[in-house]
Amino acid sequence: MVICESLGFAGCVLESMLTRERYPELERRVGNMTNYPVGDFLIQVKNNAMAGKREFSCKASKLVEAVAKVLKKEGYLEEVKKKDGRLNVRLSYRRKLPVLLELKLVSKPELRVYTDVRQLESRRGISVLILSTPSGIMTSREAIKKRVGGEVIAEVI
Repeated sequence: MVICESLGFAGCVLESMLTRERYPELERRVGNMTNYPVGDFLIQVKNNAMAGKREFSCKASKLVEAVAKVLKKEGYLEEVKKKDGRLNVRLSYRRKLPVLLELKLVSKPELRVYTDVRQLESRRGISVLILSTPSGIMTSREAIKKRVGGEVIAEVI
């Protein structure tokens, strides 16, 4: 009985391997898909900073580009260039260490987190929130000045 089940599993694995060999383009398509491009971009920023890399490239979108510009304005990124549908990003470093120490995704596709101005004003600490507001992508400081709230995309320390 156990042998028959093992053979069935082995047949399934073999069929999966043969499908991958026959249709390699399917694997490439699935590998490049993402449900949350902004989250993917921010995790790439964090991973490259932790790995000590200075530059990386990612797929561009309006939202990703807006978040990158906010990070550049805050000094976490040194350079952001858009070329051929890709965003080329250079991280900021001081004394051979990345300026970006920690980045935490707050909103996710399955759980969106929103905040208003009063909650932003009551926050204390050195972290900076990146918000998506009706006035565009901005930091928590800018949102307080403009008296708007919105979706909290990420927290940068």
